[in-house]
Amino acid sequence: MITAIVMIKAEVHRIPEVAEAIAGIDGVSEVYSVTGGVDLVAMVRVRRHEELAEVIPGRVNRVPGVISSDTHISFQAYSRHDLESAFALGW
Repeated sequence: MITAIVMIKAEVHRIPEVAEAIAGIDGVSEVYSVTGGVDLVAMVRVRRHEELAEVIPGRVNRVPGVISSDTHISFQAYSRHDLESAFALGW
C-alpha cells in the first residue's frame, strides 16, 4: 500500500464542504481540518504509484475550493504498535 499525505490550502469559507468532497474520493482514507500553514490534510492510500496521479491531481486538486496542495509520499509507517512489537522481539 502506498500512502501519500496531502497538505491542502482551501478557500476559508468553503473548508467544510471541500473536506467532505475530498473525503468522498476513492483512495482518500481520512481528511483532517488542521491549524498552521494549510487548512486540510488528506491521507491517500492506493495500491500503485500510478493511482496517485488519478487521485491527487486528477480528483483532489479539482475539487471546487481547493487553492493548492503539497504531496508527501510515505516511505515507512511507524506506530506505537509497531515499536512495541519490535521491542518485544528484543530490539
